[in-house]
Amino acid sequence: MQRRRRFTQTVFLEERLAEEAKRLREEARSLPPGPLQDDALRKARQAETGSHMSQWLRSPGLQPPD
Repeated sequence: MQRRRRFTQTVFLEERLAEEAKRLREEARSLPPGPLQDDALRKARQAETGSHMSQWLRSPGLQPPD
């Protein structure tokens, strides 16, 4: 049986997703208009949405359902 490799993340998920979104937006700027640019922008929006959702889920004001 193989053992899982485990490592501790040094940067929060929100920060990693925000960096990925920034990178994808820069990549999209260098691409000509078309499907590749659209895909990069779509992935950037998904990363930003994931970052916001993660922040919301980690917020102290979030109450568990009753």
